[in-house]
Amino acid sequence: MAHFAQIIDGLVAQVIVVHNNDAATESDGKAFIASLGLAGEWVQTSYNNNPIEGASRKKYAGIGDTWNGTIFIAPQPYPSWTLDGNHDWQPPTPKPSTGGPYRWSEEDQEWVAI
Repeated sequence: MAHFAQIIDGLVAQVIVVHNNDAATESDGKAFIASLGLAGEWVQTSYNNNPIEGASRKKYAGIGDTWNGTIFIAPQPYPSWTLDGNHDWQPPTPKPSTGGPYRWSEEDQEWVAI
């Protein structure tokens, strides 16, 4: 099965499943979706991050993800976190590698043992 994300204003609004018979390529899938009368921009996504028409989409699209025209980016988990060069959200201080488990405290700007 093929999966397609509907993009509205750069964000994933929903993800639908299209049978492989109707989505041999991303273009075929988009044409099939249009034939159903579903408007908007649709982008193929993959659970196992298989390249789609030669390009990786980084991650499976989830509702609320950002589509930057090339990859899907998860929503920012906390206001203090920033995107790194790999488009992964990073906290202001690294998560401790020992002890734990931990949770991020945005108020204190630190990892707190649970």
